[in-house]
Amino acid sequence: MASTFYGLNIAYTGLTASNAGLNTTANNISNVNTEGYSRQIVEQKAANALRTYTTYGCTGSGVITDSIERARDAFYDFKYWNNNAQVGEYKELAYYMKQIEDYFTDDSTLEGFSTIYNNMYSAIEELAKNSGDTTAKSQFVGYAENLTYYFNTMSSNMQNLQTDVNLEIKNLVSQINAYAREIASLNQQINVIELTGATANELRDQRDLIIDKLSVIVDVKTSEEDVVDTNNPERTTGATRYVVKIAGGQTLVDGSKYNELNCEAKTAYEKTNQSDSVGLYNIYWDDGREFSMFSSSIGGQLRGLIEMRDGNNGENFKGKVSAAGYVGTDYNVTVDVDKDYLKSLNTCTLSQDGGIIRLGNQEYYYDTFFVTYDADQQIESYTFQISQSTEKNKTMPNIDRIGHEANVGYAVDYQGIPYYQEQLNEFCRSLAEAFNKILTQDGSTDGYGNKGSVLFTANSATDTTQYTFEDSRAVIGAGSVVKSTDDSYYYLTAGNFAINDKMIDDPNILATRTESSDGISKYDIVEDMIALRTDSSRLAFRGCAAGDFLQCVLSDIALNAQSANTLSASYENISKSIDNQRLSVSGVDSDEEALNLVQYQHSYNLASQMISVLAEIYDKLINQTGV
Repeated sequence: MASTFYGLNIAYTGLTASNAGLNTTANNISNVNTEGYSRQIVEQKAANALRTYTTYGCTGSGVITDSIERARDAFYDFKYWNNNAQVGEYKELAYYMKQIEDYFTDDSTLEGFSTIYNNMYSAIEELAKNSGDTTAKSQFVGYAENLTYYFNTMSSNMQNLQTDVNLEIKNLVSQINAYAREIASLNQQINVIELTGATANELRDQRDLIIDKLSVIVDVKTSEEDVVDTNNPERTTGATRYVVKIAGGQTLVDGSKYNELNCEAKTAYEKTNQSDSVGLYNIYWDDGREFSMFSSSIGGQLRGLIEMRDGNNGENFKGKVSAAGYVGTDYNVTVDVDKDYLKSLNTCTLSQDGGIIRLGNQEYYYDTFFVTYDADQQIESYTFQISQSTEKNKTMPNIDRIGHEANVGYAVDYQGIPYYQEQLNEFCRSLAEAFNKILTQDGSTDGYGNKGSVLFTANSATDTTQYTFEDSRAVIGAGSVVKSTDDSYYYLTAGNFAINDKMIDDPNILATRTESSDGISKYDIVEDMIALRTDSSRLAFRGCAAGDFLQCVLSDIALNAQSANTLSASYENISKSIDNQRLSVSGVDSDEEALNLVQYQHSYNLASQMISVLAEIYDKLINQTGV
């Protein structure tokens, strides 16, 4: 049976429920501009009815304020985080592709390749008018030197850009670690509060905001499950286990524990590509496990930066092991290749300082390599000399590696900085080889009646000497071998592309004719050089005449830049759309809260009036009737 003051107690529950609603509304209004805040809602339910043993059986006992929950939709959160990974990736690609596009500018404001290349050929045409004139020779050598400066600058720009990207990767790794620490700390704080039966709404908002920011950097997946009592699996403790996985399922945070990432700079003998900057970072977990940084599922800014720093258009070194074992005191591994871009040293990107070759799933350091040619004057195999330094290799590869896949570096299917470096190197090598072949042909004669000298050379990185490519002038046939240590065009890159110092000092050593040409005014060699401009059978770049170099490269850059800009804008718009959907659920609406304020105030007033009415009734009942 209900007590005499039963009605007063019912009115009191309405008063406390309305008060909770008013406080929650005040909190929502106060946080209307707080980043990451989720609107909170008072969850109420009718209190259990009381059996009165009367004809009507039961009577209501008021209202219970069950909890104060966040208005949050996990579905929109997951959509937002997944889309953020795309936003971050293409935003980075668009930013850096714009810089590469600027580097290749050639217009009225900046002299680029086409202008410099055309100036060089104008000088050659002037030389054709008087091939014996020292001034004309000097002018041509000067314009040729401008061309080498252009490629030196472009190579330097690419390396500097790669260094910038590399540093940004390290900064992002530091940011991931900081977020991991914060999430793990919040997980612990949330569990401390929620073990008491309360809900840590504000802390959960902070955690979700961190996930929002983390999802821009890298692909993120989260999961949360209740922690059960080990003695009674059917009973939950109130705590939860919150797990954050990144980059395709690699665990970053598990409850209050977290894993950190470390960046380790590569040494010179660990370079993947010949023209890479020294000190590019590999990423590892703090327990030594390798972070799968070349996985396509990394996502976010980190993936965009890795694609830009290491993107080689999928053209890394790859082949099958055909032989392995000692040859004298050297341990050699021979790899047969069938990819077109591996058939010529002019397109080779292997580092002359050695590197790392993967045989199956094992990695080994190599010191040098040599290539073997077939009857078509194309490379059929590369033989790597495995380093016998115990600091590099603990053991030598087994002979059972024959038939296994061999790789140097990873196939990163994007036209990033290494791709454009390779394009620059390939053009410089092809140009130098074609010009030097004409200038040093049999019977070539300089101004002193001596055999012609090379025009284009490569500066040594260790001293003041220059490569003259003597080993590249031998006739290449089936079984011919060229070593990575030979004086070949493999050593020429856009970074060390140069003019023969002796020719700069004395332009008269430039050959303009052959012995069969009568008189110093004849210029058959000059005519051959002029023919290189349009004759793609003698000097070609990607099937086009050499003068179309800029056009070919700019077409790649333009397509990549346009694609990155389009996708970046598209995913940004999708992100805004999803965020608007999230805000429609979790955002604080001032008008809605104003309406709630009036409703809760009205409820509070009614509950107060109810208590006043009941107080008068009890006063009449107790004090005036003497009950």
